[in-house]
Parts: sequence; structure tokens; C-alpha cells
Amino acid sequence: MEKESTTFDRLDLRLLAALETNGRASFSRLGSVLGVSDQTVARRYRRLCAEGGLRVVTLRDAVALGQDEWTLRLRCVPDSAVAIAEALATRSDTSWIGIASGGTEVICGTRPRTPGDRDDLLLGRLPRTPRLMEIRAHQLLHRFYGGPSGWLRKFGALTPDEIEALRPDPVPDPGPARITPDDEPLLAVLERDGRATYPELQRATGRSESAVKRRLATLLASGAIHLDVEWDPEILGRPVSAVLWLTTTPAALHEVGEAMAAHAPIAHASATAGPTNLIATAVVASTADLYAYLSGPLGALPGIQHVEVTPYLRRVKQITYRTTRRRAPATRPSAG
Repeated sequence: MEKESTTFDRLDLRLLAALETNGRASFSRLGSVLGVSDQTVARRYRRLCAEGGLRVVTLRDAVALGQDEWTLRLRCVPDSAVAIAEALATRSDTSWIGIASGGTEVICGTRPRTPGDRDDLLLGRLPRTPRLMEIRAHQLLHRFYGGPSGWLRKFGALTPDEIEALRPDPVPDPGPARITPDDEPLLAVLERDGRATYPELQRATGRSESAVKRRLATLLASGAIHLDVEWDPEILGRPVSAVLWLTTTPAALHEVGEAMAAHAPIAHASATAGPTNLIATAVVASTADLYAYLSGPLGALPGIQHVEVTPYLRRVKQITYRTTRRRAPATRPSAG
């Protein structure tokens, strides 16, 4: 890592990377791999939750499930952006909501589970929203980076052996990625807390603990769901985030997307339909570093015709929750 935070250190980075590898690993397993005691892991975990916005949540993988994903750019009257962003944050199908462009634009990710949900938002509610001046909708067509591919692996905080030691046990022949109605009570808990204990999941589902373990392992192994580790990049010295809207020649699109996926500042990159054909999120230490990336690694890629950069002013929602700092949740010594 290029710059260390004065508040959080490399052990915090290694713990975040370990949770990114296996968000349900017990504190004892994490400590064994990281070379510290489980008490140290628990203490660091609590501090990251309280001061670094850490949450482990379970997400349905829209790509694996064949569901739509969209990124929306909403141009607003300046004094209405916060209200519109807050209203969108209450919806369960929205994520990554931020305010940009001097407070006149809301950028929002949405994962409608059905065409009806999509139409309700894009054709119903948003067009009727007061003081909303323009809607630009970008449907994600191909994911180059993001989703199950966590950003922290780019920092090399863990060795290959440590990563292998943390991986969940393999599931032979998990079958296709699918979610059944019987899975909904299980996912309702895990989407709030990806480290919910098996007794909690047993109570929520009415299944035996062994049945819960098997089904969760199958859902993860099939790719239907994955664990996401959410935290404030500022704690690791990366307070600047920006959305990059790129237009490439059609022939260069895949090559540019694959190249950007390997760049350290890029936390997400997807090919899209819409006004541009590639969207990416860059997370860096400063505006000078953002400029260095744009004029250096990105600028060197052939086939790029246009780049628009939109820095976030404020984050309103991460994946499943609003970005209001909150007290640390009850610490669990083991998630299983």
C-alpha cells in the first residue's frame, strides 16, 4: 500500500482483506492466519465497525442470477439533491448512492429483481419526482471488476497461502446459481448481517443448523450470493472517490475494460448501454493522485475517445445501508 493512515495500520488492512476473502471466518481462524490472537482480532473488528464504518453483508449477485443492474445519473435542482438521494436510500433495490457535480447530481446504483420493479422506478416514480430535471440510465452489460472481486486484493495485504487458508471449504457440485422462495428468510438476515451466527439463522428459517449450513454454503459456492465487506476508504488513506464515464471505440471496449480492471485505483468497472459505454469507480488518496491516474495509466490506453470525471461530494448509501456512522454492533467471536 502506498500510504498508510495515521489512525489505522497494516494489521487493520490485513484484517479487512481477510474478511473480504471470507467474511464469515471466525475470529480464531482470522487470528491464526494473521498471526495474532483472536482477542486482538475482536478488538480490531470492533474498532473498525465503530470508527471505520465496517459491515459484512450478503449480496445477491445480479450477474450470476441473470438480473438487471443499472447506474442512474439524476440531475436535480441544487437544493433537492439530498432529499432525492435520501428517498432513494430507503429503497431495498438501490445501492452506491452519492451526491456529485457541486450538489446538482445524484448517482445511484439499482438492482431491480423483476421487470416490474425496474419499471416502477424508471418509468413511474423517478419521472414524477419533483425538482428532478434529467434522468440518464446506464444498464450494466458486462462486469470487468467488482462484485465478488474485492478491491483490497489489489493491495497484496495477504499472501497466496494466507488467502488459501481463509477460503471456505469447497462444495462439490453446488449446481446453478439460483435463489428459491425458501431462501428468503435466510437472506433477509444475512443481508443485514453477513456474520449472523448459525443459531440466529436457524431461528429465522425454522431449519436445522446443519441444513442452514449446507444451504448457505451452496448459495455461496454457486455464486448466487457473495459476502461484501463495506468500510470507509478514508480510514486507509483513500478519501477521494470518483465515477469515470468513458466512451471507447466498440473494438477497444473489452480491452480497455480488462486493462482498467487491473489498475489499482479501480474498485469497479463495467461495460454499459447508455450515453457512455464504460463506467468505472476510482478510489484514490488525493485529487493529485486522481489526475496522475487519468493522465497516466488511463490516458495510455488506446481506443478511449472521451472521459468524464465526476467526484463524489458525499456518500448517502453504500450497498445496503446509509452511511451514517453508528455504534459498533455486538461482536461475535465466531460466525461459523
